[in-house]
Amino acid sequence: MNYWLVKSEPDAYSYQDLVDEGTGMWDGVRNYTARNHLRSMKKGDLVLFYHSRQGLEVVGICKVVKEAYPDPTAEKGDWSAVDFKAVKLLKKPVPLSAIKEEPSLQEMPLVRIGRLSVMPVTEAEFKKVLEMGQTKV
Repeated sequence: MNYWLVKSEPDAYSYQDLVDEGTGMWDGVRNYTARNHLRSMKKGDLVLFYHSRQGLEVVGICKVVKEAYPDPTAEKGDWSAVDFKAVKLLKKPVPLSAIKEEPSLQEMPLVRIGRLSVMPVTEAEFKKVLEMGQTKV
């Protein structure tokens, strides 16, 4: 299994929106590196859901339920989408400030490459964020 982190502005698409939909399509990614990460996701992979701009915190866990397919919102270009299902809201959101202060998370792409909207995380990073969020899968 692989682990990931995706970022979304909560006023555009929040974790609660994913919960309400049941299964949500992760589309609209227009960065080649992020697109390639979407294409690397496999069914069953677990994903940290991060609220960007407002909140700046990891708020939930979701999982990949449909692997990459052509993004139906792309008018041109070779873009991909995946489908996620909400798994669990974190008991305690984990703010970016706490992630940046945690020594074991200093190599996490969220800390090093802040603008990327889809990124891999290691199993150890995933587990540490869950521990900080007082949550178990």
